[in-house]
Amino acid sequence: MPHASNMGKSPNDPRYPNGWHMNDRMPHHDSFQQLWETKWKDPCSKGIYPFMFGSIEDFQPIAEHIIAKGLKEPYDWDEYASCFFGTAEKLGQTAAVAQQEGDTDKARDCYLRASAVYRIARFPAPRSPLQRQAWKKGKEMFYAGAKLVEHPIHEVLIPHTHALVNSREQNSFIPANLLIPPSSSSSPSSSPCPLVIIMTGLDGYRTELAVWQRGFLDKGVATLVVEIPGTGDSPALAGDPQSADRQWSSVLDWVSCSSSASSRIDSTKIIVWGFSTGGYYALRVAHTHHDKLLGSVSLGGGCHHMFDEEWLDKVNNLEYPFDLADTLAFKFGYYGASTGGKEKEKEEGVEKFKKEGQSKFSLLLDGTLKREECCRCLVVNGEWDRIFPVEDLALALKWGRPKEARIVREKWHMGEPESFVVILRWIHELLGLDGDYMHQLKLLGAKAK
Repeated sequence: MPHASNMGKSPNDPRYPNGWHMNDRMPHHDSFQQLWETKWKDPCSKGIYPFMFGSIEDFQPIAEHIIAKGLKEPYDWDEYASCFFGTAEKLGQTAAVAQQEGDTDKARDCYLRASAVYRIARFPAPRSPLQRQAWKKGKEMFYAGAKLVEHPIHEVLIPHTHALVNSREQNSFIPANLLIPPSSSSSPSSSPCPLVIIMTGLDGYRTELAVWQRGFLDKGVATLVVEIPGTGDSPALAGDPQSADRQWSSVLDWVSCSSSASSRIDSTKIIVWGFSTGGYYALRVAHTHHDKLLGSVSLGGGCHHMFDEEWLDKVNNLEYPFDLADTLAFKFGYYGASTGGKEKEKEEGVEKFKKEGQSKFSLLLDGTLKREECCRCLVVNGEWDRIFPVEDLALALKWGRPKEARIVREKWHMGEPESFVVILRWIHELLGLDGDYMHQLKLLGAKAK
């Protein structure tokens, strides 16, 4: 990566005054070996994004195998995914045997480790047949492990009651992870609890953002992890800017009305937290559903410049581990998994996204940011973000209702880990929690129990 002393200087595009070096090519794009050694090995050893629930002992041999094969961009995604299946399948088999033998701890650990291996196999998005299989198997492993933790995480299927009629949204369900603090035996009718709705990102789905759920449970806060349109199993139409509004209407109505949630959740204390691309939707929902929310957090989310054609022309060489522009085009519905090996169709879809994505999805151009109606909103990002330009954070502050903000100095996309402290402190203050947010942070890299 470029030396830190070179960051924030000599802008080569006046729209980005913080001075992003848009013509750089970061070394992890040269080969998988560089990706592993310069970007992935360290977080893998710590069990943090994107290796939640994972173990370095599983991934190191896989990485060595991929390096020996000499894989590099542009990846054959089936070939890439195939390198992970052997390890994941062995972990799943070990977990099943352990569970049969009554060793719940080992079974839980191995199921979740298997889910992590399948996750990186389908990363950043399930665009090939084998990657789609990895996503399916990863879910199976995750939920097998999640039901064995002390406080099981359950999948709920939320009826998409606001679905667009005569579309594939109709009669669909929105899968989500729900975790509600248990009622005490001494007070089974205790007060309803607050809810944090976690909006997932471009590549982090409900099976891994679940890592946040136990920490909130310990604070007496329920969590619902929901995938954004165009990712995971969201039924929302990827290419329709209004599909997100319909999805969140269905989710929020379910929270308020369903028998499984309404009696135990305080609908006056709902906070949304969107991660990365999910931050784009958190900023949108703060305006479109302001009357349903106590607050909304956009972490690392863009709103307008993230769709600049010139920005998208450069990002495949910058901070993101793989082909960001292509992955975004897939997420926003400009080409589908069915495109498969039809490279020309994919390339045409990516170019179309670059040319029209901003006019279609910008929260500035569609008037969202100019609305006066907005719930309390916190926007946070890292100063050196080269996935979504931090200028989008500044842009969000220039329009509509005043918002709260923090730019984390000399940090990359999302400003981790300092940004987590900023956000958790804000949530604790808004909900009147105990202020011990460091307890939650310590759980992120720990084994699930």
